[in-house]
Amino acid sequence: MTRPLVVTDCDEVLLHMVRHFRDWLGEDHGIDFRLEGDPFVQSMKRKESGDLVAEDDVWRLLQGFFDTEFDRQTEIEGAAAAMAELKREADVVVLTNLLDKYRDGRAQQLLTHGIELPVFTNQGPKGEALRRIVEQYGADRVVFIDDIAKHHESAAGLLPHVSRLHFCGEPAVAPHIPCALQSGHAHARLDTWAEALPWVLETLHGTRS
Repeated sequence: MTRPLVVTDCDEVLLHMVRHFRDWLGEDHGIDFRLEGDPFVQSMKRKESGDLVAEDDVWRLLQGFFDTEFDRQTEIEGAAAAMAELKREADVVVLTNLLDKYRDGRAQQLLTHGIELPVFTNQGPKGEALRRIVEQYGADRVVFIDDIAKHHESAAGLLPHVSRLHFCGEPAVAPHIPCALQSGHAHARLDTWAEALPWVLETLHGTRS
């Protein structure tokens, strides 16, 4: 009998990212990044001119952050302890939307926070990558955790049997993002590990009502 499987995102689920990206943009690039609900690519303005940062530059800056600033990222409260608990009950892996070249760096980054997990990288909606991971592990009972609603929509379309938890551990972002529970693509929306861990464990054991 195969073990249950947990597939979790990293940024804003295990580690804070946008708050550190915001600080880096301000310190090193003279850019204000407002975490107030605007779309990501419309949230950045140059301090001197007030001009919006062009979309191509946004993605270039984001890649630059991951090139050099992994050490800035800090743990979402309770994430490491939650992963340790889940590993006793299930196989647990990370599915992160980063270029493949960052996979080993992400694994090492997580290890510095006491989180030792296999890392899978992906670009774009996560449903197809999730499908491949589920097939690889052969699990019947699966929980998918992510902070982005479109990934839950993608997962729901390809793997309707997978239990889906919408989780965003960044308080500056959580109130503003589209909610996958409200759209019908997630089974729950919980934004702290104190709330989420019991839900995941109940789901893995088939005891959630």
